[in-house]
Amino acid sequence: MEYNSQRDQLIIPEYGRNIQNMVGFCVGVEDREERNKVAQAIISVMGQLFPYLRDIEDYNHKLWDHLHIMADFKLDVDSPYPIPAPEELRARPEMVNYPTGNFKYSHYGKTLQEFINKAKEYPEGDERDTLTLIIANLMKKHYLTWNRDTVEDEVILRQLNELSEGVLKLKEGQELVATQDVVIVPRQPLTPTHGKKKKPMMKKKKRG
Repeated sequence: MEYNSQRDQLIIPEYGRNIQNMVGFCVGVEDREERNKVAQAIISVMGQLFPYLRDIEDYNHKLWDHLHIMADFKLDVDSPYPIPAPEELRARPEMVNYPTGNFKYSHYGKTLQEFINKAKEYPEGDERDTLTLIIANLMKKHYLTWNRDTVEDEVILRQLNELSEGVLKLKEGQELVATQDVVIVPRQPLTPTHGKKKKPMMKKKKRG
């Protein structure tokens, strides 16, 4: 019996051992025309394994790239796409810059601060009043995400005033969403006796 630990490591495990063996067989086919036919057949089988990926852009291109990768770039066939360079695939990706900033209230996040900055650009009027109310309610929801107890509306409005440098204020008569409409209280699981009436116990008759 041959164990997986004794076999060659799968290059792309998602395709499985059988596809890997087919690719190895294809590399060893001496006749080029026959080798091309085998490669096309392998591509067809690979596509059938993941039919839901066919909507992805350059789907066939990805399949051919995977074929060459599994062949360790030793497959000489008439590929409809350029053969990927091993150096490009093995190169480490560039470092992605993580957005940083000095956020006084980090639980609100950078995006909300950008909302506030954009709302500040609106002239006084109904549009800015509506945006201010939306932002204040969003702040309250974010706050309650981290603090599940409660928060006074005055706290939210004071922090909004601070973050907007005194520009954004609620219009008279506007109110924030109620806390109970934001916080979802988990329902207590019912015990086996909940919702069921207890059956009256029958008294045993004494035997005379």
